[in-house]
Amino acid sequence: MKKSFLVLHLAVILAGFTGVFGKLISLNEGLLVWYRVFFSFAILFFILRLFKVKASLSLKEKLDVSKIGMFIAIHWVFFYASIKYSNISIGVVCYSLTGFFTAVFEPLINRKPFVLSALVLSGLTLLGISLIFHFDTSYQLGIGLGVISSAFAALYTIYNERLVKRYDSKQINYYQMMGATIGLGLLMPVYLHFFPVWSLVPDLKDTLYLLLLSSVCTVGLYILFAESLKRLSAFTVNLSFNLEPIYAIILAFLFFNEGKELNISFYVGLFFVMTSVVLQTYLSMRDHK
Repeated sequence: MKKSFLVLHLAVILAGFTGVFGKLISLNEGLLVWYRVFFSFAILFFILRLFKVKASLSLKEKLDVSKIGMFIAIHWVFFYASIKYSNISIGVVCYSLTGFFTAVFEPLINRKPFVLSALVLSGLTLLGISLIFHFDTSYQLGIGLGVISSAFAALYTIYNERLVKRYDSKQINYYQMMGATIGLGLLMPVYLHFFPVWSLVPDLKDTLYLLLLSSVCTVGLYILFAESLKRLSAFTVNLSFNLEPIYAIILAFLFFNEGKELNISFYVGLFFVMTSVVLQTYLSMRDHK
């Protein structure tokens, strides 16, 4: 059990590193995400062949799973855009709004009643984000992009929850990365028309970072996540991922010295966001018991 908790928290730390790679890679957010999903798809292709995992989905099912991959791709595009137009701390704090959008979208999509406590706690997160929004006008574009990113993350979580109950999780991940690679690839000419770049091909340094991001922080993260689920409940695993923004901010302070860029308004807003996460954790644990 202790080993499973160590594996789980290693996965959470790796999740925190995704924002660091977004800052290190010089490609714009669209190309960054396309290479990330392409490399992840290629790595998963070889992993499935290596472990001889046979496809058990019909063509229609493969298409249905692949389509959901576009939600995670669009989420990543806006997430990395948020980081590039502001900083890592802003990007990961805005990601905390995923709970707010989930609380709003899930009852509408799944035709369930709204949960008052979830809406109240999400409102507390929204208050924190609004305080952060006003702390520096130069970061408002990044914050706006981060908010859109969290909305797509919520949609991905809601629809993915349906899939994991029906299909093998490794195949889900594989076909979603395939769908994201093809879908984003088809949109890329339009994207690059509005956001042109000097080169479509990453240099050696960016290629190394992309391979690390795809292999360690995408496929490796997924494997650790799956391993932890063998001994720990999904409740415990999801609860632990609430620590991701904290790890990411610590890494941003260590690698990029972002603490100098932030003022008291950011920290007050962060306090409200973290308070919401702590209260949500407490209520979830109480309900789980």
